[in-house]
Amino acid sequence: MKKYLFCLGLMLAGVAHADELADANALFAKKAYPQALQLYTKLANAGNAEAQLHMGEMYFYGEAGTVDLAKAEAWFKKSAAKGNKTAAGSLEMIKKREARRADLDYWIGKYDGADLTTGQFRCPAPRIPAMSKQNEEIESVSAKVAAWQDCYNGFVRNLNEASPLTKRIPKDVADLLTKEETEQSRVYLEGVYAGIAENAKVSAKLVLADFGAWRSATDAYIKEHNRIVTEAATTAPRKGD
Repeated sequence: MKKYLFCLGLMLAGVAHADELADANALFAKKAYPQALQLYTKLANAGNAEAQLHMGEMYFYGEAGTVDLAKAEAWFKKSAAKGNKTAAGSLEMIKKREARRADLDYWIGKYDGADLTTGQFRCPAPRIPAMSKQNEEIESVSAKVAAWQDCYNGFVRNLNEASPLTKRIPKDVADLLTKEETEQSRVYLEGVYAGIAENAKVSAKLVLADFGAWRSATDAYIKEHNRIVTEAATTAPRKGD
């Protein structure tokens, strides 16, 4: 009789844990994370493998209040030890994170956008004199500015297509980022993009300003030169006079 009552007690405890786990899952689904964490903690400490998995996930993604990878790994290990395959997969992901730490750090705070400003997208400003008097130089300056403009337009198109820069993060790296790291990366890359765009805008304004000043000065010179030539031609004595 005692054995029967003992087994019945275990069955009732299992039902109670199942109900609490369902309650915890419902709270988590509603994003009531503090309340969900409280129930998961109780169940996890009692040895519930699924609750231990959720504890690991909440610490991994920061839903426990902060990201704590050490606690996440500890809970994943406890859950995996009870045969939870998802927890085992999470431990494998943590190993991959350790192996790819340099790649994670690169996209979180070291990427500089050099691939967007070098090679075919490097558009050095052409040298523009204050004024040109010879046709050859006028044609040369015009050609250099046109080539720069083609390069700059290509740079702008590529920069627009690259936005947002988070698209450049390799998928196998992006999959290893925590939510907090993903947000850090997004903010950092937005800053990199803004910096590249602003530098390009400033450079373009300077080139166009120099080109505009050169064209005005050159046009004024040509106009004055033509006036002098025309005036000289009209005032020169004709043959036979």
